[in-house]
Amino acid sequence: MKLEGKIRSVYPSFTKNGDLAELMGVVLGDGHISKFPRSEELTIFSNSSNKGFIKRYSKLVEKFFNKVPYVAKTSWSNCVRIRIYQKHISQRLGVPFSPRKNKKISVPRWILSNKGYVARYLRGLYEAEGSFCVHLPTSTYKFMFSNKNTSMLGNVFRLMKVLGFHPHWTKANYNIQISRKAEVYQAIKLLQFRIY
Repeated sequence: MKLEGKIRSVYPSFTKNGDLAELMGVVLGDGHISKFPRSEELTIFSNSSNKGFIKRYSKLVEKFFNKVPYVAKTSWSNCVRIRIYQKHISQRLGVPFSPRKNKKISVPRWILSNKGYVARYLRGLYEAEGSFCVHLPTSTYKFMFSNKNTSMLGNVFRLMKVLGFHPHWTKANYNIQISRKAEVYQAIKLLQFRIY
């Protein structure tokens, strides 16, 4: 089967580019990587109503793993799973196995060296764990990233500053916020947040 190409025997490293940076971000936020004796499993979770998210990240998974992912809604919740099985997923993607709550997450140097890659990495993280809200009576604007992994919060805080924004870290609520109206809309535009 390997000689006929029906079973893969080679799993090359991924090309380091903006698409990979974004996929890493979304997997860190809404993804789960499990290890089995002969394979690994990658699952990205989405709200079933977010069709743009599902389509975008299904295509990115297919592009990098050269395999059409299994995409299906769970029977017990309003959740869609984008899932594949393959070898060496964690190593090639550069994302540690789950659970990651207490793990130290570092941003790769190749992402840090390019502001375009930084923006794409942040887009993946914000698509997974970000939110935008406006309260017009009080003229309150919030663009937030929430996660209970302290190192990821620190990464987002520092990277948003690298891109010229002025975030603040609300440690009690596990989130990074941008609250200046102009910056909120600038950040949404730069990260292409929820734009599919």
